[in-house]
Amino acid sequence: MSVSERWLLPDGVDELLPPEAWAIEQMRRTLLDVYKNFGYELVSPPLIEFIESLLTGTGNELNLQTFKVTDQLTGRLMGVRADITPQIARIDAHLLDSHSVNRLCYVNTVLHTRPAHAMTNRSPLQVGCELFGEPSHAADLEVISLMLETLHISGIQNIHIDVAHVGIYKGLLESANFDCSTEDKIFDALGRKSIPELDVLAANAKSNADIILLIRDIANLSGGISSLEEIKRLVESSLLSSPEMVLSAIEDLQSISKQIKQRFESVEIGFDFCELRGYNYHTGMMFSAFNVDYGHALAKGGRYDGVGKEFGQPRPATGFSADLKTLFRVAQKNKTSSVSMTREKSILAPAGNSKELLDKISELRQSCCVIQLLDELSQETYGCSQRLVFESQSWKIEEI
Repeated sequence: MSVSERWLLPDGVDELLPPEAWAIEQMRRTLLDVYKNFGYELVSPPLIEFIESLLTGTGNELNLQTFKVTDQLTGRLMGVRADITPQIARIDAHLLDSHSVNRLCYVNTVLHTRPAHAMTNRSPLQVGCELFGEPSHAADLEVISLMLETLHISGIQNIHIDVAHVGIYKGLLESANFDCSTEDKIFDALGRKSIPELDVLAANAKSNADIILLIRDIANLSGGISSLEEIKRLVESSLLSSPEMVLSAIEDLQSISKQIKQRFESVEIGFDFCELRGYNYHTGMMFSAFNVDYGHALAKGGRYDGVGKEFGQPRPATGFSADLKTLFRVAQKNKTSSVSMTREKSILAPAGNSKELLDKISELRQSCCVIQLLDELSQETYGCSQRLVFESQSWKIEEI
């Protein structure tokens, strides 16, 4: 690498510079204060762990996103975290009181082998909250409320939430007992929202074609609250051997959407029945928050009761996460962030070491920024709007 190229960063890796770095730090502090007032305790897991712990219960997708290295002390394989949630589940299972409700929050950098999509980078600043030990919808509602508060504080407006429930497809698949190949093809078609492929699968199916067509019909009903009643009607009139799981999931969605609307009247709620993100990871409600100015989810989360089991402590769990850098930049792009990108009022102090001058500078720094010149002959103002001057036997502040 030539000298002229040594300053370059790897593709998809960015850094925070002034004034953005201070603005995002201010947002981080504000969010942590809000989480604290909700009763959430701050944790900061290590950047690197043994790979078995990092990938517990998360499936192949996170495995592909994780950088791996060999530990020089033990020879074991380690990973640089690509998601903080499994680390929080480990902390809850083994380091905290696992018999009570635990509320944990975090803000830390994660690293991805590839960007999750074209509008992000490989080093997100992940912020999130996780709630352990409570299986009821009250926990899901609290987490969703915190997610919406996070977007509001970040300056994100015109929020739309997509809600889904893995119980719908788990109930359908259990009734059909598809082979792995057919199941994979169904998931692939749904993930790409290629609904016509389900017609082809149904036409070629040796059995359970009716359930494939029911899956197709449900996927086509993605939309508003009225779609839930239509899905319930379809399921009740179908020949499913065990429709209870599907109907229960629909009732859960109806209940949670009603409560979200009561708390956040301006938030639009929709249902995406093609959403199978983390199907083998999530165990109930899933939710994603969107804004018209950004083509991907700004925050997402859901229930994941199964992760703690692999740490030896099965625990109900739900949570959400977002990239703080993305939230800030989307809000700044639309000038909706409450966090200022400009430096607050700064005072320029003269060079010198007298006790009176240093005492005055120390006093002023209790409430504002004071930049002291290093050279008495310097004409630099460092962007300050005011100047500290000695006049009439006392230190005074004047406009520059």
